[in-house]
Amino acid sequence: MTFYILVAFSAVLNFLLIWYLSRLLRKFYFISENLADLYLTLRSFQIFTTNMYSMDSYHGEPMIQELVYRIKETNVEMEEFREIFEFTLDEELEEELNATEEET
Repeated sequence: MTFYILVAFSAVLNFLLIWYLSRLLRKFYFISENLADLYLTLRSFQIFTTNMYSMDSYHGEPMIQELVYRIKETNVEMEEFREIFEFTLDEELEEELNATEEET
């Protein structure tokens, strides 16, 4: 009788742990998707501000230069998080951004 109670308790506990694990994995996947989008958006903004800074009318503007510097620092931080959550990164978009950045 005690054996059956232990088996039933173990089955219920295993079911609850599997349910909890699946919920955690869904949350991590959601975070990974959103972090990848944020990284790519920030990267495209960095390319935009770098291109804007290289324009004749804005070149040498200290506020834009500071903005470009701070965006580069933020991208370095985002790169660390991207390495952790890189499962959902859109590789085509990242390659396109790399090509755009190399053109400038």
